[in-house]
Formats: sequence, C-alpha cells, structure tokens
Amino acid sequence: MNNQPANSQHLNFMKRAIDLARLGMENGAGGPFGCVVVKNNEIIAEGWNKVTSTNDPTAHAEVTAIRLACEKIGSFQLDDCVIYTSCEPCPMCLGAIYWARPKQVFYGCDRQDAANIAFDDQFIYDEIEAPIGSRKIPFQQIAQTEAINVFKAWAEKSDKTEY
Repeated sequence: MNNQPANSQHLNFMKRAIDLARLGMENGAGGPFGCVVVKNNEIIAEGWNKVTSTNDPTAHAEVTAIRLACEKIGSFQLDDCVIYTSCEPCPMCLGAIYWARPKQVFYGCDRQDAANIAFDDQFIYDEIEAPIGSRKIPFQQIAQTEAINVFKAWAEKSDKTEY
C-alpha cells in the first residue's frame, strides 16, 4: 500500500470521486464507487457505479467515466488524462483503464477494503490465472477457422485505425 502524501489538487479530485461514490450509493444507482477523469487539471468526466440501476454489469464507475471522457474528447484513448477512483479498480476496470491509456491513476480504498464489504474480486483474479478448461464458467473454442479469416482481413486492411 502506498499512502504517500498527495498535493491538495489530487486530494480535491479524489474527494470528488468519493462524493460521487456516496451520491450514487445514496440514490440507489449501485455500489459505493465513484470516478473522475481529469485533463489539464480540469474534470472532463464523472462516473459512479450504475450496475443495479441500469442492469448493466459493466456500468462500474471507472467504465462509466471513461466512456464519457472518451466521448467528450473524441478519442478512444485518454492521453494526458488522470483517473481518480474511490477504490482500486476491479479486473474489468483495470482492463478498461489500460485500454484507455491514461497517464496515471489515483485510488482511495484498496481491493481488501472492497472485499471487507462483500465486493471481492479475488475469484476473477483466480479465474484469469486458471487454465481455460478449469474455469468455473465453461469455455469452448469453436469455428476458429472461420473466425481467423476476419483476423486475416484485419491484418491486411490498409485503412484501419490501430489501437
């Protein structure tokens, strides 16, 4: 755990993420998680957990904020942005953050704090490490020959936007 002192600007952005976590929770939107995306020292997007209110298991605070930020700046990458999230990102949000490529992430609570209130993602970390044949949800590969043709077409596509 790294609890180095942060400057007041970082603390203000984190406090906003925490306020959003409380607001979303108190309004029945979902779990107690909030997030802001900052660019040039200005909040460009805010998000809070909306899983239960939208019946969307991907509507975590970070994913919600990333979607809004990308829409606002017109890019699928958050170059030169900083993410402040009230809790250490879950595996899904961690993946979304890496795909968005911000320059830094600050978080409040850690994964153990989340586990202590029944938001335990350890089973997902375990599943990622498990061989496909040993996962709790069965995975079976089919139609690879047909599917690989689309990948080949992508590899040969001259006008693609790489990411």
